[in-house]
Amino acid sequence: VQLVESGGGSEPVGGSLRLSCGVSGAALAGYDVSWFRQALGKAREGVARFDSADHSTQYLDSVKGRFTMSVDAAKNTADLQMNNLKPEDAAVYYCVISDSGLTDTLRLKEWERFGSWGQGTQVTVSS
Repeated sequence: VQLVESGGGSEPVGGSLRLSCGVSGAALAGYDVSWFRQALGKAREGVARFDSADHSTQYLDSVKGRFTMSVDAAKNTADLQMNNLKPEDAAVYYCVISDSGLTDTLRLKEWERFGSWGQGTQVTVSS
């Protein structure tokens, strides 16, 4: 399985970015998909999750109303639209998929154990 993130870059506070994750070697239908991020010197945290069973999404509280996650099973891609960027959104963003059935939250432990991770894409927010 290979995941490749793209779309990272530098935006000013209040700007927008759209991250994309292309998946090969696995069909996204049937996979939970999430986006995690890791800021410099901080622990990795879950940002958004798409549930393969009911197609629901869940978000980290601090990004609710600003970030929107979508999955296109036909294209085998997952996107993260990020609006109204804040300085604290600056981080490396990772796309993760899992078909374990055990990744029903944004808790890092399960995704690290059961997920396949991309290499990450850098998001910088300038104030």
